[in-house]
Amino acid sequence: MSIFLKLAWRNIWRNSRRSLLTLTAIAFAVFVAETMKGMQVGTFEFNIEHTLRFFSGYLQIQREEYSDFPSPSKSFRVRREISAALDREKDVVGYAPRITGSALVGYKGNSYGAMLIGVSPHAEEKTFEFTKRIVTGRFLQNDTSAEVVLGEGLMRNLHARIGEKIVILAQGRDGSMGNMKFKIVGAVRMGSSEIDKKILFIGIAAANEMLAMHGAVSYIAVRLSSLGVVGKVQKRLQEKLNDTKLRVLSWKEIIPQLEETLQMKAAGTFLIELILFIIVGFGILNTLLMSVMERHFEFGISLSIGMKNGKLASLIFLEFILLLLVGLFAGNVVGYLLNYYLSFHPIVVGSAMRQMYEHYGFLPFIYSSAEPRIFFNITFVITIIALFAALYPVWKVLKLEPLKGIRYT
Repeated sequence: MSIFLKLAWRNIWRNSRRSLLTLTAIAFAVFVAETMKGMQVGTFEFNIEHTLRFFSGYLQIQREEYSDFPSPSKSFRVRREISAALDREKDVVGYAPRITGSALVGYKGNSYGAMLIGVSPHAEEKTFEFTKRIVTGRFLQNDTSAEVVLGEGLMRNLHARIGEKIVILAQGRDGSMGNMKFKIVGAVRMGSSEIDKKILFIGIAAANEMLAMHGAVSYIAVRLSSLGVVGKVQKRLQEKLNDTKLRVLSWKEIIPQLEETLQMKAAGTFLIELILFIIVGFGILNTLLMSVMERHFEFGISLSIGMKNGKLASLIFLEFILLLLVGLFAGNVVGYLLNYYLSFHPIVVGSAMRQMYEHYGFLPFIYSSAEPRIFFNITFVITIIALFAALYPVWKVLKLEPLKGIRYT
């Protein structure tokens, strides 16, 4: 075997240009595929984490069918066992109860429909990051004060300013209409112009009074330590709640459009990778086939002096395996170094893509990921493609006859 290995290695470098071309093709395919996959995984995970930490939460505890038809009537009380279950979960970083409802906002003859959200400022500031996106003024200081934080776009449409008072009219849980005056203390930018034109925040106690919730909440937003624990925590919490009317929903169920967007982008990346793999496969096939055709005379002589077709084919296959291993190693080294660098030093996207990113609440950065599964999967796929590409040239050697090999021109 050692003689075969030495012979195969020497044969590779008899035509260094062709060998380097094959090595480069394999290494380039590995490098490009791993970089694309790493950027897809890294950017998706970074932006998903940002979106979930920002406002929506990794999980939400809701009443059954609330996500389909949100309404103050589909509310529930935060019982002691719910708080205890959340407090006992080691992967729960924090949670915040919220009250939501539709409202009509009026100011000096201007009125707009809005999405009212009652929050606990203390819980939100400890758990979520949207409170840091105040562009003017400040966030709410307590649950009970008659203060409101408007979306930047909503405040602009109302032509209102910090310190002025607005009237909020909303339908309560029991169907009655509640209205209260609130003092504007801040404006927030949520990352989407459409949301900024509709959203407003008031204290959860003030929302409870205005909507006649009687201590009930619309949902509880839960922040977890990482994306990887969502499924496990969701299952455990659902079992602990022991309430058939309550559901623990994951972020994929809360924001299905985000999941659909990611799947669409992943499909586009997969198509590009597939095209790249096909090109590389044909490139390897062409290079190996050229190598076999150019060496027909050599093979014919070897067969004439008693070498078996099987051993000759094994030698050719061993040459290819050595080329493949070197190419995979080089591609993985370069791919890992670039992915590792981009995981800490993201690419800042341009103005055109920035608008699309901001529409979905994403940050305008392209990160990468150096997760081992990326390199293993890409290496495995390219190895399979390369081995399939090598089958035809090896089959040609197996069928080669000594006389035809010597006479081949």
